[in-house]
Amino acid sequence: MKSFFRMSYPYCLWIGIFIVAPMLMIFLYAITNTGNSTLTFQFTLDNFARFIRDPDFIRILLTSLRIALLTTVVCLLIGYPAALFIANLPDRKQTFMILLMTLPMWINMVLKTYAWRGILLNFDFSSEFKVFIGMVYDFLPFMIIQIHTAIAKLDPNLLIAAHDLGANNVKSFLKVTLPLSVPGIISGITLVFLPAVSSFFIPRMLGNGEVILIGNLIELCFKKTGDWNFGSAISLIMALIIITAMWATRKLDRSAEED
Repeated sequence: MKSFFRMSYPYCLWIGIFIVAPMLMIFLYAITNTGNSTLTFQFTLDNFARFIRDPDFIRILLTSLRIALLTTVVCLLIGYPAALFIANLPDRKQTFMILLMTLPMWINMVLKTYAWRGILLNFDFSSEFKVFIGMVYDFLPFMIIQIHTAIAKLDPNLLIAAHDLGANNVKSFLKVTLPLSVPGIISGITLVFLPAVSSFFIPRMLGNGEVILIGNLIELCFKKTGDWNFGSAISLIMALIIITAMWATRKLDRSAEED
């Protein structure tokens, strides 16, 4: 057992260097005075207060949450029927359809976003709607794959038993398929909402400078203004929101398993 535990040392080292250490640095910047030098160690909470007091920053946060939530809902409304359709195909066709779903994910997001930018230039849509289209396109496969995995694992005998007990197709879906696919739905929501709420490249490319989300604000603090302390504070606020969202989805997942 000890020998197997020692095999985890490289992974622990990796986590410490690339996850724990950067998060500690972000935390240190967030609670110190403005400036890139953390050697002063003049602790303060002004960076967090600045974000909370400014209505423009709150508006940006709410806009980010709204677009991410809308993206998640639309991906779910499109993704569930698509996943259900794929799951009911023969095995070979399922494999082919999943391959088609994953093919766009092999292409770099920068190239895909540039392509959508060229396409959407021909349409008189609002900048926010263009950002929404780009997000749905990029994150929809995550929703479909997660839900398909959950539905494909269902025992077909359960549906046969439901029909034998007098349930029609609609009732079988509502009583059997939908409840048992909830874990896949929750996983899909997590994989869509979390990157959507923190996205910065898609709004920057498709928003024409008119749509600023929380990810763009963080990027602006680090790259343009050089205010690493305020940018780190916003990053921690976003991390708290993401952790809360993950906790809530995990809570729903456990409730679904218990039911």
